[in-house]
Amino acid sequence: MKNTRAIIVLVLALLAGLAAVVMAAKWLNQRGGAGAQLVVAARDLNLGQPLEATALTSVAWSATVLPDGGFRDPKELEGRVLKTALTRGEPVLESKLAAKGSKGGLSAVIGAGKRAITVKVNEVVGVAGFALPGSHVDVMVHTTVDDESNKRNQGAAMSKIVLERILVLAIAQEASRDETKPKVVSAVTLEVTPDQAELLDVARSVGSLSLVLRNQLDTQPTRSVGMSKADLFAAHPAASAPPAPVAVAPPKPAPVKRVVAAAPAPKPEPPKPAAPPPEAKPDLTKIEVIRGVSRSTVEM
Repeated sequence: MKNTRAIIVLVLALLAGLAAVVMAAKWLNQRGGAGAQLVVAARDLNLGQPLEATALTSVAWSATVLPDGGFRDPKELEGRVLKTALTRGEPVLESKLAAKGSKGGLSAVIGAGKRAITVKVNEVVGVAGFALPGSHVDVMVHTTVDDESNKRNQGAAMSKIVLERILVLAIAQEASRDETKPKVVSAVTLEVTPDQAELLDVARSVGSLSLVLRNQLDTQPTRSVGMSKADLFAAHPAASAPPAPVAVAPPKPAPVKRVVAAAPAPKPEPPKPAAPPPEAKPDLTKIEVIRGVSRSTVEM
C-alpha cells in the first residue's frame, strides 16, 4: 500500500514537471520568436567589396529584436556592394549597402550627387597622416591676393578656408575606414559636390592646399574671412619699446586699533580737620576786679 502511494506521488510529480517544461517552452517561443533568421557576415568584409554567398551566413535571431533593414536569405544579397566594412558575425543591413546595380570599388561608396577628387598632400598638408578614410577635414588655400577691390592687401600672402567638413574617402589606394593608425601618404581622395570640385581645382591652381582635421561631431560652419600678413601683425604688434614702469602706490598702513583705557577711580580725599571753635570775644561792657582773694565785676 505504501509502495502504491509512493508510485502515485512520483508519477504526479513527473507529470507536473513535464507540464511546466511544455508551458515554459511555449512561453519562450512566444516571447523570443524562435525560428527567425538573419544574414550576417561569415568573415571580415572590406568597403566596396561585392557580396558572395560564401561570404554570408544565416543565424537564428529573435524576431522581437530583428534590426531594421536586415535580410533573412543570403541569396537576396548576391552582387550587392558594401559601402562600409563589416566584421565577422555583424548583420548585413540595407543601410550598409550601396544602391542596387552598383559595381565594386570606391565609386560604389560615393554618395548620390557627390564626386570624388584627389589632391596631392605631404606629411604637413595631410595633418601628419591623421586624415584617414571616414574623417572630415576643412580645405585651406594659401595664395597671394590679386583682387583689384582689395587694395590694402594687394599682392600680400593670404590663407583662407575654402571648403568645410569634407569627407575623406580614401588615402592613396586604401579606402578602409577601420584603420586608426596615422599613415603618411602622397594623395588624399575627398568626397565633394560638383561645385566644390570646381572650386577645389581652382584653389590648387592658384596656391598650395592644406587639410585641417576637424571633429566629426562638429557641424557648425566656420565664418572665416581669411588672414593676411597685415592681419597677422595687426593681431600681434611688435613691441617697439618697453612699457614705462607703472608707479605703484605704497600700501596703506594697517589701521591701528586704539584701546581707550578706563579712567582710574578718583582717590578719596582725606577728611578735612574740624575747624577750631571760634574764640570768645571779650565783653567790653564789664570789668572784672580782683582784690586779694575776692573777685567782683563792675558794669561800665
